[in-house]
Amino acid sequence: MTALIIGLLLFFSTHSSRIFAEDNRSRYIEHYGMKKWKLAYSMVSIVGLSLMIWGYGQARMDPVVLWMPPIWTRHLAALLTLPAFVLLVAAYVPGTLIKARLGHPMVAGVKLWALAHLLANGKLADVLLFGSFLVWAIMSFTHARRRDRAQGVVREGRLARDGVALIVGLVAWFVFVRYLHFPLIGVAPFA
Repeated sequence: MTALIIGLLLFFSTHSSRIFAEDNRSRYIEHYGMKKWKLAYSMVSIVGLSLMIWGYGQARMDPVVLWMPPIWTRHLAALLTLPAFVLLVAAYVPGTLIKARLGHPMVAGVKLWALAHLLANGKLADVLLFGSFLVWAIMSFTHARRRDRAQGVVREGRLARDGVALIVGLVAWFVFVRYLHFPLIGVAPFA
């Protein structure tokens, strides 16, 4: 469990710099440059993510059960991740109405993904992992939207672009749920 917690702290320390330390982040970039910031950010994030994955795997070997969710929550989680995939794709398809309205669809997708997994899992490691992602995503989304309003950010989008995000998101979701979730995670969502 220690590796999971250290991984979460490292990963979210970098990913929360704009929430809690915007001035420090700006000073670092000003002093060292954007390339060095991205290098340091990436290195700490990769180490954190690696520890998080390894620690979560270790914690699953000796689980601490907090509650036993009903089996239907697995199906609900699989369905909630469908719009999460669409939101993730919408973040990278230029000019979607989804991005124009939400501003940060990837973070909104992380919120849905984390909530879905909290509903379907009742072990301590699950609560730490998915709960951390949910809390971070809520704070990040709120802060990013506030920052956008303060900077007067206006985004334009077209419905046709949403169609692309929807189709690619649906296909990606289906492939992941049907073919990748069990080999990578060890859980078959619709089994």
